[in-house]
Amino acid sequence: MAHIIAIANQKGGVGKTTTAVNLAASLAIAERRTLLLDADPQGNATSGVGIVKHELQLSLYDSLVEGRTPHEVVLPVPSLPHLSVLPATQDLVGAELQLVERPHREAALRSVLDPLQSNYDYIVVDCPPSLGLLTLNVLASANTVLIPIQCEYYGLEGISQLLNTVRLVQQNFNPGLAISGVLLTMYDARLNLCRQVAEDAKEYFGAKMFVTPIPRNVRLAEAPSFGKPILLYDAQSVGAKSYLSVAQELIRRIESGSNQRPRAAEVQPLEVAAALAAAGQAGEVEQNLSADSVTQEPMPGEAASERSASQDPGSHETSSHEASSHAATSHEATSHEIDSHEAGSHEAVSKGNASAQLTTDESPMAVHAVEAAAPDADRAGPQTEQHSASTVEPKPQSHEPEVTT
Repeated sequence: MAHIIAIANQKGGVGKTTTAVNLAASLAIAERRTLLLDADPQGNATSGVGIVKHELQLSLYDSLVEGRTPHEVVLPVPSLPHLSVLPATQDLVGAELQLVERPHREAALRSVLDPLQSNYDYIVVDCPPSLGLLTLNVLASANTVLIPIQCEYYGLEGISQLLNTVRLVQQNFNPGLAISGVLLTMYDARLNLCRQVAEDAKEYFGAKMFVTPIPRNVRLAEAPSFGKPILLYDAQSVGAKSYLSVAQELIRRIESGSNQRPRAAEVQPLEVAAALAAAGQAGEVEQNLSADSVTQEPMPGEAASERSASQDPGSHETSSHEASSHAATSHEATSHEIDSHEAGSHEAVSKGNASAQLTTDESPMAVHAVEAAAPDADRAGPQTEQHSASTVEPKPQSHEPEVTT
């Protein structure tokens, strides 16, 4: 048997249709067979799931007044395989007038829903913004009432009238009718008025209040213009996640105390939202990982130097000998510079001759310096000259054998 939930509040503009459409879609996402019944002559819930009203051949009016079987009227929602809709059109306005003279007029909708209850787990009914005969039919057929309240003073003011109507229905037509919960809609935590209304509602209704309020959300307002529930329009919006949380809490309240068969839908609505969020972040994680791998990759010059260092264990020794060779080369360059200034300075010429004489005579100090530098020069080979000429060009490896002293 299906559990019938009436979304009712006689005040208009509190989010009844938005709640009915998105709650039904959230239950369908949780793999509950769900029927969305549009009992409002405006037909906004019908268009909210993508059904074009002016193209309909049959509607709720035909089942209530003309006696058509409800199976002929029910339409599937293509994007959500577990969701169906029983649409409404403006013809439903005349149903109240035609039902007035019928006996047991308050049970007309119950006779329509009885053949459908075995096909669904939940039937969500969008009530009109009034306490007329259509709303009375819905309350007389429902198991529970979900009351959306806008976070404003007028939203609280009309609750007493609705509760009186619910009490009268319980006493006369439907003793099993209960209030499944009170849902705050259009909630804005920045406003003191919203917080005050929320506190007053929690003080009055207590545990009947849903933990998650429905915040003001632009995506929720845009979704009906595209004929989609918020879960199909923007599943990662705050409005979609809020309605998924409400659906999870509603399922827990209803099914925890019932003997309904266990579902394959261990997939909870919040887990669906988490999976969608994780899928949206997967691309960012992959980009971060690729960026880290690029920054951690060594530069080509560093890799080449590491390879050459590992292949040539004596490279550090060669570098130390190159310093000595460079010092000897600098001494030769200084002597050449002194010789080039012979015409301009007799003192420079004398110094050059003294240096040449010191080299020719091979004094003990010069011989010792030449002998100390000879092994270094032999090891460095042609690398010393190329290094002194240009530091940009790479130094070729020397193949000459080392001379040990």
